[in-house]
Amino acid sequence: QVQLEESGGGLVQAGGSLRLSCALSDITLGIYTMGWFRQAPGKEREFVAAISWSGGTINYANSVKGRFTISRENAKNTFYLQMDNLEPEDTADYYCAAKVYGLPAAISQDYTYWGQGTQVTVSS
Repeated sequence: QVQLEESGGGLVQAGGSLRLSCALSDITLGIYTMGWFRQAPGKEREFVAAISWSGGTINYANSVKGRFTISRENAKNTFYLQMDNLEPEDTADYYCAAKVYGLPAAISQDYTYWGQGTQVTVSS
């Protein structure tokens, strides 16, 4: 069973930055397409960003485009979400997800494996 573990969440003021990390237990990270999703209290889970298994295709939600950057470091079995210029509306639990190969889809049902989530709180 593939396991994912997020880290890097916390409390930050509006305009600040955080970097989330997601470590994958399977050493063959290079075959996985990875995504980040988030869920705010009382809201449905929504897509944030995704990166293909090759790193050649990246997809962002319009709400984070230009502020967030997704990247991967296969040698460390880890991928990242750099979040800059954070806004209170970014407050949510953030989840990483993985699937073998495939396009960096924005649909949560496309992903097979999920982490437990890490909380991000942005104060105004």
